[in-house]
Amino acid sequence: MNETTHAKSRLANLIPLIGFGFMFFLSCSENPTPKPRGYFRIDLPPREYRLLDSIFPYAFEVPVYARITRDIHAPAEANWINVDFPRFKGRVHLSYKSVNNNLGTFTEDAHSLVVKHIPKASAIEEIRIENSAQRVYGLVYDIKGTGAASPYQFYVTDSTTHFLRGALYFDVIPNNDSLAPVIDFIKVDIQHMLETMKWK
Repeated sequence: MNETTHAKSRLANLIPLIGFGFMFFLSCSENPTPKPRGYFRIDLPPREYRLLDSIFPYAFEVPVYARITRDIHAPAEANWINVDFPRFKGRVHLSYKSVNNNLGTFTEDAHSLVVKHIPKASAIEEIRIENSAQRVYGLVYDIKGTGAASPYQFYVTDSTTHFLRGALYFDVIPNNDSLAPVIDFIKVDIQHMLETMKWK
């Protein structure tokens, strides 16, 4: 047996050993790190508003991509409406009441509805609303937490005649982490509604 044949034979014997060593080296690497959960990309429309000025005792600007519907669950309440965001399966439910020496009852009811979210909330931020020129005063409740059914609620009043309460809801199982871009987007629209609010 010549030297060339012997070298080829040794090389042929080393190839499986090298392959085994390479596989062993790869198997000893660190455990794989799980990737963070991803969510679908949400395309948000450009902001544009129109005036909602009709038979209601209030008027404000609403987004053009929102639909106004009557509240079919309260047919006796002619001034209760929904500002629907069909693209996002979202709704701002608005309930209106005339004030007749009962403002304290209405504000306490609004506060009680917010308090119901405490078990699912990580924080509740209160933001004061004050527009003296239009006599619009109230509070916004920014409810933080992944399981809160209504992440944004508010009430406004002129303190003597009008009281309007609003709450943002989604027609999906609450997971406000994945809904965060939509919630933040609609919050700006609600803030615009409140900034343009007028009583009639």
